[in-house]
Amino acid sequence: MPHELLKTNAWFPPQLRYNVRAQASVSRRTQSILPNTRGGNVTLSTESDVNKFMKSIELPGIGHSIGKVARVVGVSLEGGSITAHIELGFPAQSRFDEYRSYISAAVSAETGCEDVNIELSTKIVAHGVQRNLKPLPNVRNIIAIASGKGGVGKSTMAVNIALALAGDGASVGLLDADIYGPSQPQMVGLAGKQPESEDGMTMRPLEAHGLQVMSIGFLVDPDQPMIWRGPMVTSALQQLLNQTTWQDIDYMIVDMPPGTGDIQLSLSQLVPVSGAVIVTTPQDIATLDARKGLAMFRKVSVPVLGIIENMSTHVCSECGHEEPIFGAGGGDEMAADFAVELLGKLPLDAKIREQTDSGTPTVIADPDSPAAGAYRHAAQRMAAAQAAQGRDYSTKFPKIVIEES
Repeated sequence: MPHELLKTNAWFPPQLRYNVRAQASVSRRTQSILPNTRGGNVTLSTESDVNKFMKSIELPGIGHSIGKVARVVGVSLEGGSITAHIELGFPAQSRFDEYRSYISAAVSAETGCEDVNIELSTKIVAHGVQRNLKPLPNVRNIIAIASGKGGVGKSTMAVNIALALAGDGASVGLLDADIYGPSQPQMVGLAGKQPESEDGMTMRPLEAHGLQVMSIGFLVDPDQPMIWRGPMVTSALQQLLNQTTWQDIDYMIVDMPPGTGDIQLSLSQLVPVSGAVIVTTPQDIATLDARKGLAMFRKVSVPVLGIIENMSTHVCSECGHEEPIFGAGGGDEMAADFAVELLGKLPLDAKIREQTDSGTPTVIADPDSPAAGAYRHAAQRMAAAQAAQGRDYSTKFPKIVIEES
């Protein structure tokens, strides 16, 4: 255990002593793919046609078709009506009504059937991680929120993304992996709190705003500098991740430390990550480093789910004038160059800083604000991009043991 930790009163585990696009307004076709729907005489092939068409519908604001990010569980045609159950692979409870209306209109326009009933549910599954690693027990997906440099609002982005996912019905954990500068305890209103342990070996995560949270900041004095070398930092992070008793997590959002050095590379190789999001600001200096961060994840076989441009524009609180004080187009250009999605753009707003500093981030403090809406939109697009990735099947197969005869 590092000598620094021995001087604190905080409890700590002994081991740490280290896609056909559907039109928005769909016009009815002269020829319906359900010519016999109105008469109630429906064949199995007709249900198959409806199923196929529904898979081609692109969900509004997501950028992916139903077939890529959801599953059409069943289609039933009876008495001139269509009923379908769609299982989304990402949390979007706040948009269920919008999706129902949109899908119903598209199916009605395509088939000529006016009575279309869409049932929606969500099922989040585990997705693949680096080949040499296995997913964490009780954690389906680990998503790293990273940047090539500090000062771009990565931690603020991480906590608001986590809260947005939780608000849409997901079970979410938040891991503060910035060992040198942990900020999540302050951001979620848990500064000064400490985790509890029932066996002296594991610890229960703290809870705030519906999130399960763990950070080195809960275990050390806030004024104590973490003067550790790389191996000690990676060991500490592994123990925070593996010795915390996470409870049935759909998404673990990891607030990564800034940079692309030895520490970040080691963390990317040791933590089973199913996706990464790169946070940048528009100016060239930030995107230069963000590009390196994106390239790092690709080198260790971690899918990059997209880019979020923070501090995109500033709106004057006095006159309403909007100005891109950090430049414009950096996130768009980077997304195009690397062929990844631009998940969203967030404003530079003093309220975001004030709310986060007070322990009630924007998604909780002001859920109806444009900024909160932008966080929710970015979180949904991120989760949809994750849903479009390959699933993890490693737990489906038993270990094969070859015995000598």
